[in-house]
Amino acid sequence: MLCFRTTGNRRFLLILAIFWRSKHQNPSLSSLAIQNPNADPNRGLFPPYPPPNPDSIPSTPFGQQNPSNVISSNRLITRHVRSGDLNSALRVFEGMTFKTMITWNSMLAGYSSRRGKIKEARQLFDRIPEPDVFSYNIMLSCYLHNADVQSARLLFDQMPVKDTASWNTMISGFSQNGMMDQARQLFLVMPVRNNISWNAMISGYVESGDIHQAKQLFEAAPVKCVVASTAMITGFMKFGKIELAENYFEEMPTKNLVTWNAMIAGYVENCQAENGLKLFKRMVESEFRPNPSSLSSVLLACSNLSALGLGKQIHQLVCKSPISSNITAGTSLLSMYCKCGDLEDAWKLFLVMPQKDVVTWNAMISGYAQHGGGDKALYLYDKMKDEGTKPDWITCIAVLSACNHAGFVDLGIKYFNSMVRDYGIEARPDHYTCVVDLLGRAGKLVEAVDLIKKMPFKPHSAIFGTLLGACRIHKNLELAEFAARNLLSLDPDSAAGYVQLANVYAAMNRWDHVARVRRSMKDNKVIKTPGYSWIEIKSVVHEFRSSDRIHPELAFIHEKLNELERKMKFSGYVPDLEYALHDVGEEQKEQILLKHSEKLAIAYGLIRIPLGTPIRVFKNLRVCGDCHTATKYISAIEGREIIVRDTTRFHHFRQGECSCGDYW
Repeated sequence: MLCFRTTGNRRFLLILAIFWRSKHQNPSLSSLAIQNPNADPNRGLFPPYPPPNPDSIPSTPFGQQNPSNVISSNRLITRHVRSGDLNSALRVFEGMTFKTMITWNSMLAGYSSRRGKIKEARQLFDRIPEPDVFSYNIMLSCYLHNADVQSARLLFDQMPVKDTASWNTMISGFSQNGMMDQARQLFLVMPVRNNISWNAMISGYVESGDIHQAKQLFEAAPVKCVVASTAMITGFMKFGKIELAENYFEEMPTKNLVTWNAMIAGYVENCQAENGLKLFKRMVESEFRPNPSSLSSVLLACSNLSALGLGKQIHQLVCKSPISSNITAGTSLLSMYCKCGDLEDAWKLFLVMPQKDVVTWNAMISGYAQHGGGDKALYLYDKMKDEGTKPDWITCIAVLSACNHAGFVDLGIKYFNSMVRDYGIEARPDHYTCVVDLLGRAGKLVEAVDLIKKMPFKPHSAIFGTLLGACRIHKNLELAEFAARNLLSLDPDSAAGYVQLANVYAAMNRWDHVARVRRSMKDNKVIKTPGYSWIEIKSVVHEFRSSDRIHPELAFIHEKLNELERKMKFSGYVPDLEYALHDVGEEQKEQILLKHSEKLAIAYGLIRIPLGTPIRVFKNLRVCGDCHTATKYISAIEGREIIVRDTTRFHHFRQGECSCGDYW
């Protein structure tokens, strides 16, 4: 797979183009791109200026001597820099008898395009006999490219001549580093502003989270260009102002691919995956060709909806497009297959990808971890390192999750402790949450609490939610109350905190405490997210809630469930009434359990999905223990493979067994 991401070579082309402008070109173009949140992540730091022409020689005394030698040397320098071979470029440069400004600036741009080459770039800049404004702009960009804002500002103040590009470069640098007060000061005093100046400021405010200032500046801008409008759309989506984003989008006279991508991604990030897919369809019908960024968003939407059928259609679209060999597109497809429960196709795709980056490896390792393949996930982790790919913090989460779901407690602790020592990866809250879950599932609740108390930062609500879930599994009422108190103090509106605590009390038949918790929820106006399950059949998603009364084929589903109940009980199944969280009689509890949403979805899948095709069911909450046991019986009785995804992992049921080994 060919990598679609920005390379040093492309950055060179863009930097080199900064100074290559004829007398007739507008001198106000910025030499530093605006990093706005809606920008295509595959773009480099610099905007696409017209490509330089290394053949051109200004009329100088040097240019009159052996111009063909200078032209060929300039070409050679450019070729070496484009190929990433700075050493060869430097040899040609140093071997030249005389050098034009183009020669100096070409070599300087080569250094400036590489992170970590700031020292070499500055040494070369200091050697230029008479640096021009383009030399200064390239050096300015080099400092900002390496996040040295202070040195960039010093150089900016020392520039004998500044053009609009100089001002835009410095403003963009401040904006990209969140220094909006400094950016605004320059913006207000710059002699001439152009669209790039306004875009840099608007994008900077959006990126820094000040949507109010961004909106004020946008309204004051003389021209509402595509870049600024797209930045505003991204900002509105970031803060959940979907209607405002939609209004801006529809009012735009011209939209580019980045605009469409911003809207689609915004819908998906705001839990409106269906709207994202509808807009993607509209985008394709408008003859915009999707890029890897488009596909990442739309495939994430498919994952969120568990729409495997649609995901496969998009796979076909990718195969017919020029980005079929793109590593980002391939990784997005792989992730979609994993999240939609089709680990087999994910693995096939992984095997045929000729190039893999750390994101690709992370997706596959996470896939096996979530599907209960702990051994395979850890094998891939070792293979990734053997092939020279360095793990990142997300890799560590995937590895810890693999250990967690497989019950590899000691190995998980070993990996956690090796993060900083072996790879210099500082543990984040997500890593601690994984380890607390690892210890909690194994019943090591005291050790989990000790780890929370030793964290180098204040625990967040998720870590106490994880501990509370473990306390429910192991029926530790004292620690459950401790975890619930801390969770609700950090997040008073957390329905999960109330529900989990009530479930602990219910499992211990403390119905008076259950009633007290539910009253507290009502008094605090906390609304519980209703549990539901869904299944996709012939590209139609069917949703079920416990004791569902809406589905048009409910009579057939109940008939199938009653048949299954008789067969399961004959095979030894005993309903686990602990999971009927209501203070009612045993017979009524059995009926409540029989009509849990996941059982309804499975029964419908058995009716409508042909033999030989796996039944894939998805649930928005954790699968209950009774449904887990029942599904094992159903898989054996019906001879079907049943795959169930809940909020924590996938369960693959085959021949009466589950891939989790009953450790979940």
